[in-house]
Amino acid sequence: MSWTEPVEISPNAEAISVSVLLQRAKSALERALPLRWVNGEISGFKRAASGHCYFDLKDDAAQIACVLYRNRAALVGFELKDGAQVELRVRPAIYEPRGSLQFAVEQARLAGVGRLYEAFLRLKAKLEAEGLFADELKRDLPAFPQRIGLITSSKAAALADMLRVLRDRWPRAQVILYPASVQGANAPRELLSALSAANSRAECDVLIIGRGGGSLEDLWAFNDEALTRAVAASTIPIVSAVGHETDVTLCDFAADMRALTPTAAAALVTPEREAVLALVSDFGERIADALRDRLDRLGERLDRASERLRGGSSALLAPWRETLLRMNSRLHRAVTATVPLQRSRLARVNQRLALQLQRAPVSVVRVERVGLRLDAALSNRLTAQKLRIERAAQALKLLNPQQVLDRGYAVIFDSTGRAVSSAKIVAVDTNVRIQLRDGELGARITDTKTD
Repeated sequence: MSWTEPVEISPNAEAISVSVLLQRAKSALERALPLRWVNGEISGFKRAASGHCYFDLKDDAAQIACVLYRNRAALVGFELKDGAQVELRVRPAIYEPRGSLQFAVEQARLAGVGRLYEAFLRLKAKLEAEGLFADELKRDLPAFPQRIGLITSSKAAALADMLRVLRDRWPRAQVILYPASVQGANAPRELLSALSAANSRAECDVLIIGRGGGSLEDLWAFNDEALTRAVAASTIPIVSAVGHETDVTLCDFAADMRALTPTAAAALVTPEREAVLALVSDFGERIADALRDRLDRLGERLDRASERLRGGSSALLAPWRETLLRMNSRLHRAVTATVPLQRSRLARVNQRLALQLQRAPVSVVRVERVGLRLDAALSNRLTAQKLRIERAAQALKLLNPQQVLDRGYAVIFDSTGRAVSSAKIVAVDTNVRIQLRDGELGARITDTKTD
């Protein structure tokens, strides 16, 4: 028997209570109206002290009363408010104390998210079939990056978090920002342009692309097909850090590595300074141990060589001792023969020096006379040159064209800047420039006459 079939009611049938009637009605509604998505506009939204939310969902022709219980409301990732266009997954429920029909909300999403998610899945399957997300295409991140590039909005809160982590963990790295919008219609184009600039400049060791959390529509720029392909084709390793842990975009699959948050991405691309210092300290100890072992082995070799030297030193040094004695004897003889000869040469030099000193006064007088003559000649030469310069300056002044212009004359130049010296070289209707004493005039030739 279906709910719509007529029921024959016996006059002697037993009466049921209101509670039983409502329970049967509730069961029948749940069978007839299973969970399904319904879209509409929120109206009359109220949040009770208990945390439950009450509102109406309406369209142009009807409305239904809805309740969103506290445990479900905590899972909604956007703000519920009057006027919001939403899609709700609801089941029928009857509020027995008043016998009113209402719909309990199990899930909520912004209107259009379902269609966006379907488009996301279709594009993901297409790119995955092309091998764009293959593991063999993923590259390792550099262990000690010198330059780290950030592709995000310059106004994003995530930028400050990433800069703080990078500064604390690896302050020696230089951070380069490639600013771009991360939300809106222009975001895919700007993100793609920033990524292209980073690859063409090739100045970074690793890139981080991403932004903070948001709804599926807010993060949709990172599902753009062209941007996803560019991330996969990047010549620089890329870490994708879009949204929160539960948010997934196509850039996450195309990147070499995905971080749960932008802050986690900053930690992922940098080594921890304390760990690096510990590693360096460990290497230092190992090098010191190796040097000590090496010195110990060399010391043992030196001890053995010293013992061998002490044992056979007399026999080994005897030939060298004889040679040293012969060389010492030859040196003594050479010194003995050389000293008298050097003394004789020194005496002759002293004599010549004394003779030169006796002649010095005569030479000084000659030098003074030559100096006086040289001063007089130089003075005369300078006077003559100064006179020649003054005459040349006077001649140049007389030849200066400006002197002619000051007397009322003018100079005419053609369109190429050459001076016009004859009426025969200009034509009628040509433009000329007339240079006067205090400026220029533009003119056009209307007539020409020649002598």
